[in-house]
Amino acid sequence: MDPRGPRSADVFQRSEAVVLIDGPSGAGKSTFASRLVGDWPGPVEPILVRMDDVYPGWGGLDAASVQVFRHLLVPRSHGEPGRWRRYDWVGARPAEWHVVATGRPLVVEGCGSLSRAAAPLADLRVWIDAPAEVRKDRALARDAGGFDEHWDMWSSQVARFERREDPRSLADVVIVNADGEADAWLDAVISGTADPRRRP
Repeated sequence: MDPRGPRSADVFQRSEAVVLIDGPSGAGKSTFASRLVGDWPGPVEPILVRMDDVYPGWGGLDAASVQVFRHLLVPRSHGEPGRWRRYDWVGARPAEWHVVATGRPLVVEGCGSLSRAAAPLADLRVWIDAPAEVRKDRALARDAGGFDEHWDMWSSQVARFERREDPRSLADVVIVNADGEADAWLDAVISGTADPRRRP
């Protein structure tokens, strides 16, 4: 798949389009993905897969990245259904597999989604970031204390992933989302006044 072949506006019209949304914790990826899916400017509603549902525990960023690439993105790139396995955070064990059929766009959101291997299989690749202090405040407030003791370990995994995969350089769009910039980008793209691959 050549992600830069067809016109950018065609991304949202393709029934098999794949969008990868990556970035560090607290950047605003989850909110961005929810709104993109809810306001999808195309004829077919996409399927949303969140990496938070795939990570096999707090130390599982790399494992989830590989799983999504091998079992979800590669089969879809061949026109076949993909799948991903949910992790049961309460029971601390792998849970059921979910099949993702063809014929609908796919949005994958979360840290580790945009690897060097995955990038060529996507039609649109988005990196969302924000100042470090803003991100930490957002992430810890969102999880109401559940993230506090894991922040340093998780941040170390994210940093290793970024050094190895350099996902920012793989992105078609880089958004620094300090104060509503992600919403502004979506407003422009959904209204058709901006190219989805043009960096803000």
